[in-house]
Order: sequence, then structure tokens, then C-alpha cells
Amino acid sequence: MRAAFNFLLLLALTGCNQDPEAFQQQPSSTPEILPVAWSVLDTLDVAEFNKDLVSGKLTLDVGVYFPSNFDPAFRKVTLAQMIESFQAAKEIYQPTCIQINLLWVKTGAVDPQYFSIQANEVPGVPNTEYVNMYKHMRRHPAILTPLAKEAFSSIIEPDTQNSRTIYLTVLQDVFYPFLEVSEGRNWTMKTVRTGGLSFPTYSYCNTLPDAFRGIITITNLSRPDRLRGTIAHEIGHKVMNVSHEYMSTNPGHEIFAEGGLMLYGDGEDIPSGKEGRWHLERLHLSPFLYKLNEDRTKTWNEDYKEGGHYYDPLYGNKVVHFSGKAEIDENW
Repeated sequence: MRAAFNFLLLLALTGCNQDPEAFQQQPSSTPEILPVAWSVLDTLDVAEFNKDLVSGKLTLDVGVYFPSNFDPAFRKVTLAQMIESFQAAKEIYQPTCIQINLLWVKTGAVDPQYFSIQANEVPGVPNTEYVNMYKHMRRHPAILTPLAKEAFSSIIEPDTQNSRTIYLTVLQDVFYPFLEVSEGRNWTMKTVRTGGLSFPTYSYCNTLPDAFRGIITITNLSRPDRLRGTIAHEIGHKVMNVSHEYMSTNPGHEIFAEGGLMLYGDGEDIPSGKEGRWHLERLHLSPFLYKLNEDRTKTWNEDYKEGGHYYDPLYGNKVVHFSGKAEIDENW
């Protein structure tokens, strides 16, 4: 009797007049995520494109997803531009003794709701002067939005090597929100319309599912500087696992300067040693790299030990312990 009375009371309080069985049978609000029916583009000779590859050299596997049903007004990225930018990336990394292997270029119809996404949730805790950017990101990592998760679940095909493979995925718009100081002790949310976004583990750490660890979105190659450097730059975020930084330039969301590949500019340098912030050494340690043996098997680099934050033990002493930055008046 008490159970029946409690249920009737619940109905009265909620205004619900359905029976329990009917309530349990309500359809789920979770949308059905349909995988894209990708097909390999047969107009590109992948074997010819990869003819420069040699066994025994550190190698990076990259696949390209290019949707076939973009809105007619979208002209920021063409398939020809993707191939040209990819070739430029091969050239930029050649001096580092890293070779890039094109697995395939695939095309297919993507759900249009995924053409434009917000990459991550708006951060709730801004960085202050107490710790540097990388330590702050480890404590408060970025989190993918539900729409971004849906999009990547639909786009990326399940594979045993998902977490070791780079997926260059062309979309129309990918927005990246972050917090910056406005004035006094106030922060404001700023959203950047990205030309490329790498979803690096130094930012997402353990919040990024292994299946999506290799995702890089490309949304604008229309300018000559973007065409030459965007793919190489975004791959750098992924495989060096560093932000926009170079030599004595500490990392930040937007740093425009010349010299290094990891700054916004025309630079292509990937420096080594402590003065070069260990970029070359971190690149060579990347879990995305392997050596192809004579029997065609792959010997992979060691994987991350703590999700891939900047100070992951994988990197040993190949890190920089720089100070935090005073973003506001210390007398606030």
C-alpha cells in the first residue's frame, strides 16, 4: 500500500498521468549516429605519392577524409589544396628524418549538422599567474562538446590503430572557445574560427577518447600561407605535443611571429635542444610514429604513460618548466 501511495503522490506532484510501463517505454532522446559510407578516392595514385618512403625510418600514418556534399558556397578547401598542403608537410618534416605516409583519401556524404561544430566546451576556470599554461591544462583539460563527439563518431572509422593514426578531416567551420583577460580582474570568452585544429593531448589529456586521438580538422587553405603551412603546423601540435611556442617564446592561444613552425607565421623551423624547447626530440618520441620493418610489420614508439599531457613521463627531461604569466594587475 505504501509503494502504491508513493507512486500516486509522485504522479500528483509531477502532473504525470502515465502508468510506469508507459513511462519506461518513452523513446530515447539520444540521436542515432550513422557512420559515413566512405569510399576511397581512386583518382589519386597513393603508391606513387608515397614512392619516397623507405623502411627503417620514423613514419607517420595519415588518412584524409573529404566530404562530398559540402554547401555550394564553401570554397575554403579543395581536394587539390589538401594534396598540395599535404605534400608541403612532407617537405617541411623531411629535414627532421620523419616521413609521412598517406594511407588513403576518402570521400562520402557527411551529415550536414557536422559541417560546423564547436570543438570544446567553454572553459570554466581561467589560467592565472600561479602555474604555466601546460600545468593549468593538465588540471583543467579541454572537453569535447557532445556535437563534436557525435561528428567524430560518425566520421572516424573504427580501427585497431585509431589512437596511432592521424585523420585529416575537412569541415566547413570548427570554433574554438577560450578565456582571456578583458580588463581588471575580469575574463571574457573568446571564440576563434579555426583554419585548422589539432585537438592535442597537451590540452585534452585524458578527456579525449583513444578513437579520436588522431583527429585534425582542416577548414581553410585558401591563402598561400595557409596552403603551405597549415597541415604541417597542425601535425606539429599533435606529434610534438606543444602549443604555439618557439625558442624563448612561451606558449599561448594566438602568437604571431616568424621563425618556428609552431608560431602563426611563415616559419618552418623545428628546433632541437633545450634552447629549442626540445621540439625535435619530442617529435621523435611521439606515439604516433613507428618504424617499418623489412617484413612490413611496424615497431611503434612507446605510448603515453599519463594520457599525453605536456609533462607526460614519456618525455623525460624534454620539457620546459617556465613560470606562469601575470595576466592581471597583481594588486587586484
